[in-house]
Amino acid sequence: MESKLVIYNTLTRQKERFEPISAPHVGMYVCGPTVYGDPHLGHARPAITFDLVFRYLKHLGYKVRYVRNITDVGHLEHDADEGEDKIAKKARLEQLEPMEIAQYYTNCYHQAMDALNVLPPSIEPHATGHIIEQQQLVQQILDNGFAYESNGSIYFDIEAYNKKYKYGILSGRSLENIKDESRELAGVGEKHNQADFALWKKAQPEHIMRWPSPWSDGFPGWHCECTAMGRKYLGEMFDIHGGGMDLVFPHHECEIAQATASMGHPAVKYWMHNNMLTINGQKMGKSYNNFITLEQFFTGNHPLLEKAYTAMTIRFFVLSAHYRGTVDFSNEALQAAEKGLQKLLQGISDLDRVQASDKCDAETEKIVKALRQKCYDAMNDDFATPQVISHLFEACTVVNKLVDHKATICADCLKELTETMRLFAFDILGLREEKGDSSDAREEAFGKVVDMVLDLRAKAKADKDWATSDKIRDELAAAGFEVKDTKDGVTWRLNK
Repeated sequence: MESKLVIYNTLTRQKERFEPISAPHVGMYVCGPTVYGDPHLGHARPAITFDLVFRYLKHLGYKVRYVRNITDVGHLEHDADEGEDKIAKKARLEQLEPMEIAQYYTNCYHQAMDALNVLPPSIEPHATGHIIEQQQLVQQILDNGFAYESNGSIYFDIEAYNKKYKYGILSGRSLENIKDESRELAGVGEKHNQADFALWKKAQPEHIMRWPSPWSDGFPGWHCECTAMGRKYLGEMFDIHGGGMDLVFPHHECEIAQATASMGHPAVKYWMHNNMLTINGQKMGKSYNNFITLEQFFTGNHPLLEKAYTAMTIRFFVLSAHYRGTVDFSNEALQAAEKGLQKLLQGISDLDRVQASDKCDAETEKIVKALRQKCYDAMNDDFATPQVISHLFEACTVVNKLVDHKATICADCLKELTETMRLFAFDILGLREEKGDSSDAREEAFGKVVDMVLDLRAKAKADKDWATSDKIRDELAAAGFEVKDTKDGVTWRLNK
């Protein structure tokens, strides 16, 4: 199938036409969370970004196998030489089994993803369920001469690898740069070179999570799991590997080296990375102690938050920026996203009140007939969601004119407008109305009260009691209600 989709490949640093290895099948692997804490806004951006990619590729007709891992293995994340595994540390402090900690936060992550309307992946492998595959990967790298054993631990030999291949092709770093940066760490220790990274670590006596291996009782290095699981479920070559920009080095760079060292060739055709969410210009994350959990966003329970924000506001906030652009958190930005989301959802809802005419006016017909292709063109240009949203806002302006009887639309164009707006807003961008069972009952009662007040206003107008009629209208406006008198009757909505 011919593809018009163009995506930015981090590896080549340019936009490339998307041509799957085995179309219509597409293999996509995305680095999932390390489950030792509550999911935060930093988790939301890659999840929403690659959910968008997943949705759009499926919409285009591809058969997508989407693999997103769960990191629950006892390792020293980022290949630290000293320190305690984060999952095991939390388990020790709370007197729980490490897998209790991992399962609890995995459940929290899933609940947050459901709230954000992130579709579940095709496969969600756990690192602890693939220790054998990781050991096989390590053995292959050893057999090919790109790793060595030291006191029961196995390290990747970057200098040996760099003589045959090139280390640093994704991040653009040279081996000398990496060596210089690595010297800032204290002591070479077991490694031949401080830049070498762990493939397998011998567990210290106090280390809870450990597995037997030919080399020692220990645990795999952080980078092994994605290489091993990606190959297991997607084959020796697959289409897309995604994750946050912070994973380019060292994690994804090491993945490329591991795959090439074990198989003789890289495994991934397109590397995709979303940029960071920041607070005051600094990356948001647990290691910076500046993160806001998604639960805190949903409840408003955080000193940096002026109010609570819904899950769909968070999703709209993320999609309002291009996935490769930095997004800086502020209450003002979230409130703007909240208003933008309400404007879009209201516009789609108002389509139900539009009456079709015999024909369209020229301007309406022009906008409606161009809308779908404009949205496709934006999506096909490296998933340009801000442009899609801009086109949908333009459509909302048309809807407002139609509701106010300032424009006309024929039945065919009304159908096209409705289908296009719902397709891109709901199916592709993944937005949805946020109404729970309890709120539905409250909103229904709320609506009945407003309708009753408007009935009183209608009676005042019928009695030519203009003072009372105007007073009711003005009081409703002061309370945030927009009341419109049309030839078909009175309409109202609450401006948030």
